[in-house]
Parts: sequence; C-alpha cells; structure tokens
Amino acid sequence: CCDRTVVTVDRISHYRLMRKLGEGGMGEVYLAHDEHLNRYVAVKLLPLQYTHDAQRLLRFKQEAQLTSVLTHPNVLVIHAIGQEGETHFIISEYVDGETLRQRIARGPLPVGEAVGIAIAVLEALAAAHEYWIVHRDIKPENVMLRKDGSVALADFGIAKSMLQADN
Repeated sequence: CCDRTVVTVDRISHYRLMRKLGEGGMGEVYLAHDEHLNRYVAVKLLPLQYTHDAQRLLRFKQEAQLTSVLTHPNVLVIHAIGQEGETHFIISEYVDGETLRQRIARGPLPVGEAVGIAIAVLEALAAAHEYWIVHRDIKPENVMLRKDGSVALADFGIAKSMLQADN
C-alpha cells in the first residue's frame, strides 16, 4: 500500500547513515558511523507517518527507556535516543553478525549451539524480568548472534513494564 521509507537524508545528528539493516513494525534500522566516537552503531528511525501518533511515539520512546535500564551482556546496548526535526531515533550497539533467523536459514543448528543460544536468551529475559520488564516479542529476528559467538536480545519495541499499570 504505502511507501514506508523513512530516510530522506543521509545523516542524523552526527551519525552518517550507511545502509539499511532491516525493518519492523516500529521502524527501520540502519548501520551508521558515529563521527564523534569513530564507531559503528545501529540507528532505528521511527517512520515519519508515526511522528504525530502519540501512542506510537510513546512506545518508541519506551523501547529505548526500558532497554537502557538493562545492563546485561545478552541485551542489545542502547546508547541514546533523540529527535532531529520530525525524525525520532534510537542509537544502539551495532551487532556485527546475524539474526537467529539468518543462522537457521543456513542449516540446522548443532544441539550445543542451540542450547547455548537458548540459555543466553533466557538469561537476557531473566535480567529484564528482574526489572519487571516483559519483552513480548521473542522471535528469531530479535535474537542477534555476534561474530564472537555471544548473543544479544534486541527489539524491546512492544515490551511492557509491569510496574506501570497504564502501559
């Protein structure tokens, strides 16, 4: 139906957008170069058509806020949240690797690898639950496998804080 492209510029703040990594219900994710710290990051952009939707904007901000509370090696690191003009963005760790979905597409996982991934995801969820945060979107696309073999749970876009009765 509609063109969901949100990028009309090649730069957000001091982040130079390089290429699209993926997209989901809450936005598109780009590989970017942080020109202040000289590192690669992931930039998630809220689609422009949602910038005036108070509920979507709240969920986008909550994703960054809830995830940033979690300091666990198996949870994607959030560096910042911001707005430039009407563009809202989240800056996170760039995972140099692949999603679990991509890994599964390459062929069956050995039992040991599958168990290791499952344990890492469960540890990330346990860390979130310690803060009363429920992820609510566990799927292979949201499990990132770093090249070093470690795992990062990503996309807390529909996560819910059980401490906030109205969310």
